[in-house]
Amino acid sequence: MNLLFGAALALFVDRMIGDPRFIPHPVVWIGKYITLFDRRLNRAVTSRNVKRALGIFLTLTTVLIASIIPWLFLFLLKRYTTVWVAWTINVFLISTTIAWNGLVKAGWGVLHRLQTEGIEAARREVSMIVGRDTEHLSEAEVVRATVETLAENIVDAIVSPIFYACIGGAPLALLYRAANTLDSMVGYKNERYVDFGWCSAQLDDVLNFIPARLTIGLLWVATWMTKNNAREAIRIMQRDARKHPSPNSGIPESMVAGALGVQLGGVNFYGGIESRRATMGDPSRTLQASDIRRTILIVHVTSIVILVMAGLGGVLVWQL
Repeated sequence: MNLLFGAALALFVDRMIGDPRFIPHPVVWIGKYITLFDRRLNRAVTSRNVKRALGIFLTLTTVLIASIIPWLFLFLLKRYTTVWVAWTINVFLISTTIAWNGLVKAGWGVLHRLQTEGIEAARREVSMIVGRDTEHLSEAEVVRATVETLAENIVDAIVSPIFYACIGGAPLALLYRAANTLDSMVGYKNERYVDFGWCSAQLDDVLNFIPARLTIGLLWVATWMTKNNAREAIRIMQRDARKHPSPNSGIPESMVAGALGVQLGGVNFYGGIESRRATMGDPSRTLQASDIRRTILIVHVTSIVILVMAGLGGVLVWQL
């Protein structure tokens, strides 16, 4: 199979149709497995060592199931049908690991609510894409939450799944998506998950390490093409990315902050408890609704650059 061209086509498929509700989604099944395991085995009475061991077992079984089953399925399709059938299913499975369509739709949703229905509606809309408390967010804070989510997910939802799809097709892309789903569900550093989710959080950091650094070049191109401040994006990234608690998420967030000329990070509340996160970027101006639109454009252009690069790479492979 031409993995590069398949990855490019999967990115295009996601942009065109997203995740139709009538088609069973692999990530939903992965999430159900994680939830079932968490509810039944992650109990407060167990020791820290037992919790960590259970978390390691959950991580290993989840990523193995998510990768081996599609590999076996594609192998059987190739053996008993045709390569083209297997290749088509491979493209579809990869598309389920990408969230270009869903990411920009979420951003547009918040912007639409903010501009047409007001702050209360925008708070409700943004609560569906962030974990922080949103009931009392100002307009600038709603915009900040949305921009941060869009920026961070450039790596998680677009660059990383495409990177692994180009290397190992749908099985490796689904392995990555399983690890990322694990991190989003159990990778918290609170009392319940600090040990149980330790392995999941570590694996997600490892898998995103290279894609996050490839994103530097992609975002530089995208910010330049969208007439944002590409030079400032690099400067702020070099200065502030390491301040982020994640070794990877700070890269796209700090670059978007620099490109837009705003400051991200700061104080959030989770369950009424204050959480202070290091700031990225300079507070040269207040965040505005238009910053959501500008960030969405950066997401679009970044994705198009990836699509073109993977597509051209696939064409070259075919010519060899």
